[in-house]
Amino acid sequence: MELEELRGNIDRVDNEILTLLNERMGYVHKVGELKNSTGGAIYRPEREQAIINRLTKLSQESNGALCRKSIEAIFYEIIGVAKNLERSEKVAYLGPIGTFTHQATQSRFGSIKDYIPLGSISSVFKAVDSDRATYGVVPIENSSDGVVGETLDLLGEYNLNIVSEIYMPIHHSFASLATSTDTITKIYSKDKAFGQCREFLSEHGLEDVEQIPVESTAKAAQLAMLDDKAGAICLHIAAKINHLPIIYDNIEDRHDNKTRFIVISKVKNSKSDNDKTSILAKLSNAQGSLVRFLQEFDEADINLSKIESRPSNTDEAFSYWFYIDFDGHIEDENVQKILARHNDIKLLGSYARSNSEI
Repeated sequence: MELEELRGNIDRVDNEILTLLNERMGYVHKVGELKNSTGGAIYRPEREQAIINRLTKLSQESNGALCRKSIEAIFYEIIGVAKNLERSEKVAYLGPIGTFTHQATQSRFGSIKDYIPLGSISSVFKAVDSDRATYGVVPIENSSDGVVGETLDLLGEYNLNIVSEIYMPIHHSFASLATSTDTITKIYSKDKAFGQCREFLSEHGLEDVEQIPVESTAKAAQLAMLDDKAGAICLHIAAKINHLPIIYDNIEDRHDNKTRFIVISKVKNSKSDNDKTSILAKLSNAQGSLVRFLQEFDEADINLSKIESRPSNTDEAFSYWFYIDFDGHIEDENVQKILARHNDIKLLGSYARSNSEI
């Protein structure tokens, strides 16, 4: 088959895809009318995950070329466009533009959503609580550095729900206007990023080049655009946004490093076929109280996936809340029986479990 014939076939398929997408958006518009008449939530992560699961299975069964990651990249963007057609809603995230949180946010809400980048995690919580944004995206833990304490504390302070979780691989790029790394005299990045890319810097003779820490890798890309002898360790998205040429991708020492982000909102989720629930539990200081509480989950055949202690910020010294993740939904009968026996438990949310856990 000749090149022009192949291109013609691709054009024909593209035309068919466009026709089907327009048909899909017509149905989406009708769904939006129904939801707007009843006040239903537009963002349904459990429904979106069901779509991705179904399409991934279909692709595998037909020996298709698209893996789950590729299907997610394509269909989350389609779903993001669809949500905008149903109802325009603002999404706040920990900024600035070009950060990991920005990338995580776009991966679920699409590239054309009305975004509000904010300077702190607390600002994101305030924006959602005050209805300036319907959803907020913040980091909650990293596979190398552990939990983000501020996020856990704010979950206890605000009456907002976790409605979704996003796991994002942490990949860094090296970008510069320089045509060769030999001419680079300074490198901008966030302080942690330098430590995460030591092997790359050493292998390319850059370990002795001046390292200038800045507040974000997005800022690093902006500064490197002003100097053709400067480089930046930054996200691919940050280099792209700032039109900074990427010399190397995936330069981090550890390629298994991930960050877990959560989506917060005032809405609540429906059940999916694979849920996770997060709670904050305040237990007495009596001997064995924590052990007995955890045994209740074991006896109910409920798997605990995380437990973290946080200071309760009360007048009582060394008093703690326990942040706990477990399998299941708050509406499950075995979960209800446990929670009914305890007064000091705050539900943070039940939501569809991500398929890309740390």
